[in-house]
Amino acid sequence: QVPLVESGGGLAQTGGSLRLSCAASGRTFSTRAMGWFRQAPGKERDIVAAISWSGHNTYYADSVKGRFAIARDNTKNTVYLEMNSLKPEDTAVYYCGAAAAITTYAPITPSEYAYWGQGTQVTVSS
Repeated sequence: QVPLVESGGGLAQTGGSLRLSCAASGRTFSTRAMGWFRQAPGKERDIVAAISWSGHNTYYADSVKGRFAIARDNTKNTVYLEMNSLKPEDTAVYYCGAAAAITTYAPITPSEYAYWGQGTQVTVSS
């Protein structure tokens, strides 16, 4: 298993910034792609960003390109999501996930992820 714990969510104003962290336990973290997803009330869980196990490959949803950045530190078993120029439509519960299989790419669908954190609320006020 790869237990995941998110932190760093909270309230921000439009145009502000937040940094999310996801700490993983277990020795398999460094071999797994990681992803950040978000889910707003009444909506499906959507990909925000993903990063391959090596960090060489990343993916960003069109809605966050140029504003968000994903990074990982395998020595600390932690993946980060730096969120800048926040908008009210970024409001959601953010989840980090660890991929089910060992891949060289960054998976972007929830079904490719086997482990999830508990989620952290991000609220952006207008």
